[in-house]
Amino acid sequence: MAFRRKKFFIKLFNWEYWPFGIIHIPLVFMWLWYSLRERSFFYFSASNPSILSGGMMGESKYEVLSMIPADLKPNTLLVKVPSDVFTLEEKIVASGLRYPLIFKPDLGERGWMVRKINDREEAQLYLKEIKIDFIAQELVDLPLEFGVYYVRFPNQEKGTVNSITGKKFLSVQGDGQKTLQELIWQDNRALLQWDVLKTKFHQQLTQVIPEGQQVKLVSIGNHCLGTTFINANHLITPALNESFDRISKNINGFYFGRYDLRCASENDLENGKVKIVELNGCGAEPSHIYHPNASLLTGMADLIKHWKNLYRISRENHLRGVPYLSFREGRTIYKNFKALSA
Repeated sequence: MAFRRKKFFIKLFNWEYWPFGIIHIPLVFMWLWYSLRERSFFYFSASNPSILSGGMMGESKYEVLSMIPADLKPNTLLVKVPSDVFTLEEKIVASGLRYPLIFKPDLGERGWMVRKINDREEAQLYLKEIKIDFIAQELVDLPLEFGVYYVRFPNQEKGTVNSITGKKFLSVQGDGQKTLQELIWQDNRALLQWDVLKTKFHQQLTQVIPEGQQVKLVSIGNHCLGTTFINANHLITPALNESFDRISKNINGFYFGRYDLRCASENDLENGKVKIVELNGCGAEPSHIYHPNASLLTGMADLIKHWKNLYRISRENHLRGVPYLSFREGRTIYKNFKALSA
């Protein structure tokens, strides 16, 4: 009981852990207002004309990645299900991939079923669980991971970056006295992931971790999986804006979205020397707002500005001839998305 109570109060007093729907309540009214103005519930679909629904729902991660120049992304394979592990490994070898790999659903959000796969046994377990097509992606072993949000208004020549999120992977540090379980329990962020961690590390929980030794608990940079999101907007410079404007203009029909990427250094980030592991369209958030102890009011203000930008880009593209999704089309995409990702 005390354990559950502690988790409850951690979430209650840290809004970064609040349910998605609560934080976005004010945005529902903005969406309704803009929908009325444009006479379309799916006006946002015009934000990125080359991405299904603009990237709000139902888009294929693999198809979006295919739009990015090859030198800026990891080697990626689309796997159709059902599949057996031997057929899968034949495709992996033919694609020039090898373990460890990142597996993630082709349709999905908020870290669902994203896993690091180290060998055939783990791949076989994944195949038993996954019910939809998924991506097998080269593991990008670069030390820094960022989310970079790019915005370009169609009536302007150049775009800019308005959000950079640094990512600190969930880990604990040994003190030479406590077991791994005790270290997890004393770390609030790790404690919230206990249901997953107790299974993942079941053979190590009673081990005392040597003083100073870091144990990485999660290697996937997703907030829902325990990664700390850091406001790194201080890294936005004219040179960085130039780099991501150049990258983005090489992606046809892309105006508004977030690059999830890895790089070797902040200097490489500024100069666009990155590996883009995922590109999210208009459904992605400027995730710097989830910085620990950040102001809720400031975060809400940033989200409101974000939705204003989304509306402006969608409207400008529409006036240039980009159609909005019809209600029937949007409803069909939404139903298919929910059915596949359920």
